Amino acid sequence: MAGGRRTQRIKAMVLGRTKLAEQDLILTLLAEDGAQMRAVAKGARKPGGRLASRVELFCETDFLLAKGRSLDIVSEASLVSAHNGLLGDLSRVSAASAVAEVARLTCFEDVYDSYLYAIATRAMLACEQASDQAHLDVVVAAYAFKVLSHAGWRPELSCCIACGDQALSSFSAMAGGLLCASCARNLEGATELSVTEIAWLRALISMTFDELLSAAIDAQTAALLVSLAHSWCAVHLDARMRAFEFMLSV
Repeated sequence: MAGGRRTQRIKAMVLGRTKLAEQDLILTLLAEDGAQMRAVAKGARKPGGRLASRVELFCETDFLLAKGRSLDIVSEASLVSAHNGLLGDLSRVSAASAVAEVARLTCFEDVYDSYLYAIATRAMLACEQASDQAHLDVVVAAYAFKVLSHAGWRPELSCCIACGDQALSSFSAMAGGLLCASCARNLEGATELSVTEIAWLRALISMTFDELLSAAIDAQTAALLVSLAHSWCAVHLDARMRAFEFMLSV
């Protein structure tokens, strides 16, 4: 740890948990400064253990970490937010899992960007606040496009990515954004979109979560948007998005 310190306090969100030995967990954390961290929570799988409820997935927790030989050790944990509104609801948990998956793949050890923590926590809250499945889909799609755009993978949504034409009709993750009808004709896998769907795709990046949660949207359009977000993440993060796939299958 910096300056030779043996302990440090951090605020972090739990993005992943891996079993270790019989009762321990390795936690993947998104720290408040935007860096990814990994730490061992000893006894966290023990029923009734003092850490068990404080290191569940999606929890925001204040940690005291002690330096270990390879991984830091959780010495203390104080729960900030458990996001209880997600509990017991498969649709909300699957949406939050997709958010956590994207967050885990877009934050890195010793790379600091406080935006990542701020938007992840807001997206988790939005998953609790969403009034129906359509708005859950919109929250996940918006989070994915916002975070990847921030990281440098922003789709071209103003003109055809191939020729610059303003008359747009399709979207392709492989191509990098919207396409005109002529260019889309020669590209396998391009998804044809209506004018309304194109407007919604732009809104995912430009609108706040509060605005998106209050906007009227039909289930079919929302499902299309989250499908486009899945393909965008899979292509540009070069990863199989398993939590995203599960959400789409629910």
